[in-house]
Formats: sequence, structure tokens, C-alpha cells
Amino acid sequence: MKLLKNKWFLLLLNTVLTIILFFALTSAYSLVNYINIVFYVCMIYVLLGLLALTIMGGFFDGITFGFRRFFGMMSKDDYMDEWKNKPLPSQKINGSIYAHLKFQGFSLLVYLLVLLFVFYFI
Repeated sequence: MKLLKNKWFLLLLNTVLTIILFFALTSAYSLVNYINIVFYVCMIYVLLGLLALTIMGGFFDGITFGFRRFFGMMSKDDYMDEWKNKPLPSQKINGSIYAHLKFQGFSLLVYLLVLLFVFYFI
């Protein structure tokens, strides 16, 4: 598990994953299909990173607090004030997860741009 916390090993693992997906999912082996696979993996990391950034910024905190308060008021249980002590979504996201997502997304984007440069200019 310590290897998965290393950002360079995870980048190598993502590159190997793109190669495996390329050979498993495409019927015609070409650079265009490999660029497409790298784009899909890159966009997964970019979208997850943007979602983590949105959650860390506190965008969903008010909505979550409002729903917890509403359900706490409407509940027939004796745990009326339990909703106040639960952590908000921005408190649950770890900053290191966002840093890993940002690094992987940016690194795969640079790799994708290098592949596009090779495709168009070489």
C-alpha cells in the first residue's frame, strides 16, 4: 500500500493501465486509438480532481447541512442534535487525495499533449 502513495509509481501504473486498455479494447492498433485511451484515463482524473476541489471548497456544505437539519427536525427519534455533530463533506476530503488527483491528471495531460505533438508533427 505504500507504493500507491508514491505519485511516480502511480503514474507508471496509469501508463501501464493505458497500455493494457489499449490492447484489450481496440481492434486496430494505431496511435490515434492509444491517444483516445490516454484521453479517457486523463479525463477521469481531471474530473475527479475538479469534484474534490469543489467539495473541498465547501460548495455542498450548506446543502448537506440543510438536509441534515430538515431530517433531524422531522425525525421521531430522540437523536435531535446528532446531525449537528456530523462532519460536513468539506471536512471529509483529505488534501493529499486532491494533490494525488491533481498530479496524475496534470501528468497524464502532459503525456497526452506529447503524444498529440508526435502524431501531428512527426
